[in-house]
Amino acid sequence: MYEKIYSNPDIYKIYVPLPNNPLKNINCYVIKTDEKNLIIDTGFNMPECYKALSEGLKELNVDISKTALFITHLHSDHIGLAPFIMNSNSTIYMSKIDYDYLNNESPEYSWEALYKKYISEGFPKNEIVNMHITNPAEIYAPEKTFKAVTVNDGDKIKIGSYTLECVFTPGHTPGHTCIYIEDKEIMFLGDHVLFDITPNITFWTGIRDSLKDYINSLNKIKTFKIKTALPAHRENSLNFYDRVEQILNHHENRLDECFNILKSNPGLSAYDTASFMKWSMRGKDWSEFPMHQKWFAVGETIAHLDNLKYKNKIYRRFQNGVYCYYTF
Repeated sequence: MYEKIYSNPDIYKIYVPLPNNPLKNINCYVIKTDEKNLIIDTGFNMPECYKALSEGLKELNVDISKTALFITHLHSDHIGLAPFIMNSNSTIYMSKIDYDYLNNESPEYSWEALYKKYISEGFPKNEIVNMHITNPAEIYAPEKTFKAVTVNDGDKIKIGSYTLECVFTPGHTPGHTCIYIEDKEIMFLGDHVLFDITPNITFWTGIRDSLKDYINSLNKIKTFKIKTALPAHRENSLNFYDRVEQILNHHENRLDECFNILKSNPGLSAYDTASFMKWSMRGKDWSEFPMHQKWFAVGETIAHLDNLKYKNKIYRRFQNGVYCYYTF
């Protein structure tokens, strides 16, 4: 299913379902011109996503031989189908930072190392034991590597007569990148700004402070003139600039919440700190959270604790195999 959302250039949105995922769907955008087309993001590497995207492209009469793909960031729901939708001669654009991160074979960047990191932050081993076979970020990732033309902040891409600017917005991932059509004031946001959910900000191996990066990126993107803001998930139901301010306020409140929890309960792990925080889970108790929601919640909590730590508001100690956090 697709919808035309803009003319001159012709921009379409293909609804790609994400089964059994709270995100529900991903908006895969297609820019069509007489000379060249551009697909933005793909969906998970799973049959339901492939069917929806491939059928949408067929209905739009997209000729893959004159079509490029832009990947906003390395998450599997955006990159999973990249080597399957495109052919071996296709151009796939992706930020250099995320592409290098994706292909880093160092053991410290492995899934196994990531699971060990979560355990060191208090995530119970018995809850994480099946993540290798249940974590959608891992199991729905591309099954094979692919070549990419890597881009950096400010790089330009030509699609027909239109010029698209790469806007580097790290935070959600180390190399998250939006695309801007300046003369039309259109911004393809990826997951940088979402409108009815807050983008997940977690820690990343080799990144000192993901939340600081994200906040800097929010302040950066609000300096652009944007009339049409196109998020990768759900709808854009609010004023773009108001939404940016809402998200900035959200993280300030989250930092205060983390700090106050630790002030009242010194020595908590990140996992235990997350259990005290307020989450939008329709009234469910922490013990009722699905494992994957706990995974995202703990990752986000770690990012906020890292930020507080580098601001010298809290410190941590490694005690009995787990990091425990304290206020100064």
